[in-house]
Amino acid sequence: MLCKRIFFVSIFLFTTLLSVQVVYGQTNEQKALEVKREQLQKEINEINRLLFAEKKEKGNVLDQMEALDQRINVRQQLIRVTNQQSNLLNRQINANIRNISKLREDLELLKDEYATMIRKSYQNKSQQSRLMFLLSSENFFQAFKRMQYLKQYTEYRKEQGEKIISKTEELTQLNVDLTKQRKEKDQLIAENNKARAELMKEMKSQKELLGSIRKNESKYASAIDRKKREARKIDQQIEKLIRSAIAASNKKVGKGAKTTKVSSNKFVLTPEATLVAKNFSANKGKLIWPVEKGIKSQGFGVYKDPVYPGIKHQSNGVIIATDEGSTARAIFEGEVIAILSVPGGNKGVQIKHGNYISTYYNLSDLYVKKGDKVGIKTELGKIYTNRSNGQTRLKFYLYQNTSRLNPEEWVYQL
Repeated sequence: MLCKRIFFVSIFLFTTLLSVQVVYGQTNEQKALEVKREQLQKEINEINRLLFAEKKEKGNVLDQMEALDQRINVRQQLIRVTNQQSNLLNRQINANIRNISKLREDLELLKDEYATMIRKSYQNKSQQSRLMFLLSSENFFQAFKRMQYLKQYTEYRKEQGEKIISKTEELTQLNVDLTKQRKEKDQLIAENNKARAELMKEMKSQKELLGSIRKNESKYASAIDRKKREARKIDQQIEKLIRSAIAASNKKVGKGAKTTKVSSNKFVLTPEATLVAKNFSANKGKLIWPVEKGIKSQGFGVYKDPVYPGIKHQSNGVIIATDEGSTARAIFEGEVIAILSVPGGNKGVQIKHGNYISTYYNLSDLYVKKGDKVGIKTELGKIYTNRSNGQTRLKFYLYQNTSRLNPEEWVYQL
């Protein structure tokens, strides 16, 4: 009988521990999904605030299309994450229903066992008192064993009573959790339905915009060509200034005449610059944003045209949308090595961090000059606000010597 009880308790403890581990894992997953959902909702709010702040007619058609495409993509991510949350909650609810059923069975079994034990205890008590049970022992050793038995029996009764209380409380809490989870699931379903409705509206707007664009393809093609020419001008000047800075820096350390074709594309580092470069590299993925707050409106690399997917665009940096009046700030300590001034465009600042170069373009006012030493978060200049569409955008680039780097891999959660 004792072996059976031990076996039952062991199985119960094992299943309880397993259930706790599963629920704990699901809780962590649910928290991670909730964080992701909140981030996506915040991103949609920032897109609406920063990219759709002005009336649609004010911006050019290319900006409208890119902003709308970005908002649709984020909205689709939000729907996927909300679906994952809902599915996870559904699994938790089903697990809770199974646990409640199991707990009820366990509780009934415990109550039956406890009732039987109390009944036998009463019967034994009426037939023979504890004192007589001890006095009837044949020797001291037997009396001692009987005393131990009575003590264990009393403790077992107490333990069974505590288990019944514990099981009852656990069952009550599970019922509370189940009610809460069902409400959370209903709320998620309602939010997802709302997000789907918004997505349908945005896709309809996109379709209408596509229709208007395709009625006047030459205007759209002209906007694309103009944007590409502007990007090429900036890229060419950035790389030209980097090569000039490398030549000037290497000459300064006394090795300009000896540099080979390969080394002419690389900084010859002093011990101090080597240390800065190492510290910069060690912070990969942890560097601060070049603005205090904002959203990434265009990422790094090749991307498809939102109107004609067959057309590919190349972005050598990232574009960050921010609030009017915002300033660009240094992502790391370094030295200002160049001031950009693109004909017909705006201004920019290049900062050297060992053999890494960060570039901040589309500034209307500058707060630093060539040769200045800057620290992390040093304000570099005011970011230009386009009066035709009300957008304030910083173009940010990152290089190691003359090699382009993806800022999204270096700046935290960019």
